[in-house]
Amino acid sequence: MARFRTWAGIALAGALCVSLAGCSSTGGKRAEDARKAAAAHGRAAVDTPRWTVAMITHSGDGDTFWDIVQSGAEQAARKDNIAFLYSHDDEAQQQAQLVDAAVDKKVDGIIVSLAKPDALKAALARAAKAGIPVITVNSGSEQSKAFGALTHVGQDESVAGEAVGEELNRRGRKKALCVLHEQGNVGHEQRCDGVAKTFHGTLQRLYVNGTSMPDVQSALEAKLQTDRATDAVVTLGAPYADTAVQARRGAGSTAEIDTFDLNAKVAAGLEDGSLGFAVDQQPYLQGYEAVDLLWLYKYNADTLGGGRPVLTGPQIVTKDQAAALAAYTQRGTR
Repeated sequence: MARFRTWAGIALAGALCVSLAGCSSTGGKRAEDARKAAAAHGRAAVDTPRWTVAMITHSGDGDTFWDIVQSGAEQAARKDNIAFLYSHDDEAQQQAQLVDAAVDKKVDGIIVSLAKPDALKAALARAAKAGIPVITVNSGSEQSKAFGALTHVGQDESVAGEAVGEELNRRGRKKALCVLHEQGNVGHEQRCDGVAKTFHGTLQRLYVNGTSMPDVQSALEAKLQTDRATDAVVTLGAPYADTAVQARRGAGSTAEIDTFDLNAKVAAGLEDGSLGFAVDQQPYLQGYEAVDLLWLYKYNADTLGGGRPVLTGPQIVTKDQAAALAAYTQRGTR
């Protein structure tokens, strides 16, 4: 009986060893790695110093695109043991002041979008003088290196526009409208320029007040009512796609609505056919990679891009891909 109890104890210990994977150095490491991986969603997966990174964007209030960028940045910050500070202003001078404030706080890294680069030049020069590494995101890839940034993370806006022009050609469109909702945004102009470069039809531009959706809808509705030949409308941000759909309905137009950027409403519109296609530049990835690259630079002096932007797009998304992406858009990561 004593021998049975001994062997039973050994067997039980062995079973516990297997289930917990903690009785050998290899099994213990695997279990610990698994626990770290599982915990990375909410806690740091590294033991590097608690560096502080500030992200300052040109987002306006309620812009869902930048919510996704911020979400990606926050996830990477949790993983990398980084204190993450986010601020934004759609007025370029105010955005520059936010960069100055981050420099004054002596943060360990700055992430900034350059929709209106000239207004940010002096502030980024201050950051460089203070020895604070900078990564630009989303807008301003052409000025990024000249302004002293380590690299730029985003899509090439001209290339993205060219992809839209080619897609419009494939769909047999003849007259398209490019709707610009933020005057002075160089990235928006580059998108429309890119469309014009490859589109075989006629492209017109419509400047609207992007801070007021009713104004956007009324301006677009009036344009579609007076120009029945327009068979495609390209909006430059996901929140404006649904407004364009409403304007088309009000104008009694049959123009296809296409858009830059992706969110849950756009994915639903692609699936139900109210939208034709979307250009995804993966905003979650822009935020995540920007933070991760600053961590790599601080930890190991690593850089990516070799002097060229780290591209996150463009990817043309149609009805065929919408269903597969729906779960990601619902959780706010696409």
